[in-house]
Amino acid sequence: MAEQMKAAIQKVIQDMMDNIMEKVLITDPFIPEEHRAKKPLYAALVPDEIFKGSHFERRFVTPFGKAWEKLAVVAAEYGLGYATLNHTIRGQIKRGRILRITEVLNRLEHPLKGKKTDATELESGVKIHFSGKREISSSNRCMRRIRRR
Repeated sequence: MAEQMKAAIQKVIQDMMDNIMEKVLITDPFIPEEHRAKKPLYAALVPDEIFKGSHFERRFVTPFGKAWEKLAVVAAEYGLGYATLNHTIRGQIKRGRILRITEVLNRLEHPLKGKKTDATELESGVKIHFSGKREISSSNRCMRRIRRR
């Protein structure tokens, strides 16, 4: 299973790089004369090498973001057995739940000084949230005070 996942990950990366290189070298290469004709002021101020790098970078960044999405799907398929891209779930989330989700995510993204957060904290926060047995944090107490006023 691990070897299959490794091969699938390498295929996603290889396909992305093949597409980028084909676009940069064959389909849409950087042609200095064309660049000078389109943007003479830029061409006079900035060396062609800088624009050649910029040309490559622009063609690399967008596909790389899409590759991350594909890599997440590959990891989920081999880890959980199912994943999909661009799947929308419509529904409603109660205000208290959305506040709790926001609180857990904020704590992970912006930990207090000296406190290290990790995935286990996220996992426990999610379990507490979906079990309905959650701890009352100081921010929740504060929200209750605000609502009472």
